[in-house]
Amino acid sequence: MSRRNTDVPHDVMATEACPLAEVLDHVAGKWSIGVLVAAAHGPVRFTELERAIEGVSRRMLTLTLRRLERDGLLRRTVYPTVPPKVEYRLTDMAAELVTTLRSLTDWAERHRGDIATSRAAYDAERAVDPSESVDG
Repeated sequence: MSRRNTDVPHDVMATEACPLAEVLDHVAGKWSIGVLVAAAHGPVRFTELERAIEGVSRRMLTLTLRRLERDGLLRRTVYPTVPPKVEYRLTDMAAELVTTLRSLTDWAERHRGDIATSRAAYDAERAVDPSESVDG
């Protein structure tokens, strides 16, 4: 955001914009949506999340869980058993967010075919080499 286009002092923009961008990045991260949607069904254990989220490594799942917990979106509960039992559950704030995420994932599911068709038409029209795709 350009400072010249607003009357908001620079120090206010810096303290509010950076955390907002960081939180949005965490929430929209590759693994975060899967974690939040999986945890929406009630308390969930690490191994259940690991099985539910295809392709996530243990390390990435751990980092994602820590970020979401730090942002106040997950609550981690450790039960004093042997071995320790750990569960993750959504906070009220995250439960509100999951409604929006479900709308987004439903939209993506409904339009997946349309997007694939559009991409194929675009690529054919421009004779794009698939290895040079903007999607990676």
